[in-house]
Amino acid sequence: MTDETKENTAAAAADASETSALSQEELTRMTDDIIAALKTVYDPEIPADIYELGLIYRIDIADDRAVTVDMTLTTPNCPAAQELPANVENAVASVAGVREAKVNIVWDPPWDQTRMSDEARATLNMW
Repeated sequence: MTDETKENTAAAAADASETSALSQEELTRMTDDIIAALKTVYDPEIPADIYELGLIYRIDIADDRAVTVDMTLTTPNCPAAQELPANVENAVASVAGVREAKVNIVWDPPWDQTRMSDEARATLNMW
């Protein structure tokens, strides 16, 4: 995960907490649990989780506990394009307190290897 992804996730949580019906503590717990759930989802062709690959662009937790995830794929022709969004939706929906989960596939900005975390780079031996 890149610093940009961390900042976007933290900014979304901070913005939501200023006007949210959820307490900051609950929002932080849900965010941490959602990220942990996302780290259980792997691209079947890449031995690194989608969060560390930098495929998750935004996580939005609404006041009613509906969660929207903006994510991308490594390429528009990704063979896992059908299964990954469903796997992400199921992982997020399994988190305690999440009312519903929705996944949006976005292509802007396009994914590239600079979005990967150091953990993903080490796993893939991409230094």
